[in-house]
Amino acid sequence: MAITAQMVKELREKTGAGMMDCKNALTETDGDMDKAIDYLREKGIAKAAKKADRIAAEGTTYILAEGNEAVILEVNSETDFVAKNEGFQVLVKELAEHLLKNKPASVEEANAQTMENGATVESHINAAIAKIGEKLSLRRFEIKTKTDNDAFGAYLHMGGRIGVLTVLEGTTEEAAAKDVSMHIAALRPKYVSRDEVSQEEVEHERQILTQQALNEGKPENIVAKMVEGRLSKYFEDVCVLDQTFVKNPDQKVRQFVESKGGTVREFTRYEVGEGIEKREDNFAEEVMNQVNKK
Repeated sequence: MAITAQMVKELREKTGAGMMDCKNALTETDGDMDKAIDYLREKGIAKAAKKADRIAAEGTTYILAEGNEAVILEVNSETDFVAKNEGFQVLVKELAEHLLKNKPASVEEANAQTMENGATVESHINAAIAKIGEKLSLRRFEIKTKTDNDAFGAYLHMGGRIGVLTVLEGTTEEAAAKDVSMHIAALRPKYVSRDEVSQEEVEHERQILTQQALNEGKPENIVAKMVEGRLSKYFEDVCVLDQTFVKNPDQKVRQFVESKGGTVREFTRYEVGEGIEKREDNFAEEVMNQVNKK
């Protein structure tokens, strides 16, 4: 029986399973909708779909580097307990290996790709959901490349609560690159240098600082000079090269990197769950939730 897009859409609406999972289920059951639903339930995929409205704001970041390529990713779970689960950790590593090998352009493209076991990434994650019992999701990733003359700085803080991947050009000192990543994990810069800050952002900050100075009653003839001084402080807050190096307060990060003969080309900093509205479960409730799943 020919499987139509409408049939796939209907099954997806009934189960919440992924498009490819629905198509496969209909193919396996010769287009029988009820049998296809049973098929998805038996595979644990429909069960996974029921968890789709839950909030997955815990999880881990992970970094995998192989030669001149590296990937940093964030995979979310509902609770911190599951983030420490061995099955979850295996899933994260499998996803990292797939991303680095296949280099999808987006999470959506990644989810539709086929893994070595023949399942799509989406199906593979759903199988883990069915086994682990929580909503899991590949949230984001970035793939970076370098040359033999550069270095990756890979750093995971608190077991992956924060992950930073930095690329240093002109030096092969991985220890130095990792030190820069540790600094970035601690101080949360947004940019490498002032050149990356848009003119709009600079002008917006300048207007705020000008109004602050005027509200403080500063004379107008010195406000402009004050604002430029405070703007330099703003750049120190958001640009890693302008920041005081955490491992040596007598150095700027720029000076530390230059002392190694390199420059910071780029970095990515992920913090688990940032930007996701989290549930207000307290610790006791989280423990009981886990106990009740046993």
